[in-house]
Amino acid sequence: MKAFVAGATGETGRRIVAELVKREIPVKALVRDIETAQQILPPTVELVTGDVLKPDTLATTIRDCTVVLCATGARPSFDPTGPYQVDYQGTQNLVDVAKAQGIEHFVLVTSLCVSQFFHPLNLFWLILVWKKQAEEYLQKSGLTYTIVRPGGLKNEDNNNNIVMQSADTLFEGSIPRTKVAQVCVEALFLDNSRNKIVEIVANSEAAPKPFEQLFASVLN
Repeated sequence: MKAFVAGATGETGRRIVAELVKREIPVKALVRDIETAQQILPPTVELVTGDVLKPDTLATTIRDCTVVLCATGARPSFDPTGPYQVDYQGTQNLVDVAKAQGIEHFVLVTSLCVSQFFHPLNLFWLILVWKKQAEEYLQKSGLTYTIVRPGGLKNEDNNNNIVMQSADTLFEGSIPRTKVAQVCVEALFLDNSRNKIVEIVANSEAAPKPFEQLFASVLN
């Protein structure tokens, strides 16, 4: 297994990279600036320059990888096309290249509540709408996928246990990015994670469950 990570220098992406390295999985990180990435990511990670908005930069860089993890996301800005370009068009480009290259498993990080049009986050240029469109494009691609919808993201880890449920059943809660990364990487190893949408939060009152059990509880 060799993992290709898009959005590798973002707050969630860098934790996915760290979790892959921890599991001794070779990682190729797609970055726009090598020098910045060298300061953020472990030295064992192979860095390649490219942009999900430029498909021609993806085909050669993804070639020797077997799985893709996508943690890209539009940054807050005054550009109304940002979420459309990054969250939808960029993911679409990555899915197309992954399919052409015969990628075995595609893990996509989106967000809780993507199916709710009248959600406050959609005031940010319909960001949830475009994340949902990206999900649907991946689902129709024919690739084996796991779509991970985390609640509110926290940079600091905690001891709360992961709650995992089926699509459109969790509507509030938060989760540390480190735990999101763990879910993404575990999905690569578990057959019962395949072709599922999982919604995740962390809760101090939840009982601890192994990942196998968490994924098994989610229906396709």
